[in-house]
Amino acid sequence: MAFGFGKLAVLESKLSIYEDLSKEMLDKLEKAVGTISENSNKIAIILERHENRLDESERADQLILKMLEEMKERHEKDKQLIHERISTLQKKVDYNAKFVVGAGAVLATLVAVGQVVSPMLRPLTPTANSAIIGKTSSDYAASRQEVHLPGFSTIRQV
Repeated sequence: MAFGFGKLAVLESKLSIYEDLSKEMLDKLEKAVGTISENSNKIAIILERHENRLDESERADQLILKMLEEMKERHEKDKQLIHERISTLQKKVDYNAKFVVGAGAVLATLVAVGQVVSPMLRPLTPTANSAIIGKTSSDYAASRQEVHLPGFSTIRQV
């Protein structure tokens, strides 16, 4: 039986060594699991922050797109308003151009009529013949400083 106890003592000794090794392995495993857990928590925090940044970026992109759409609509309205103003100005310019052409045509017609009618009216109006009675050539020489206008009194030049 001693032989059975000897085996038992050896088995107990080996079992004790295995228990110690198992405890060390278990401690190491617990430490590794703790480290992995901490790293997992840190990664989760980093991922959460990253997702928040992505969400903020997406919101910023949506706001930018909305602003671009508003600017596009405002640009279209401004373009339409400018087009209407230019059309109105063009109509006024066309009207004024027609007026200037019409006024020019009337003026040209009046000048042409005046050119034609003027020679026809000259024979109808008598010409006034002026004559000076009683002056001699010596009187003419003395009165160079005088201006004689028919029908007016003599004006002396200073």
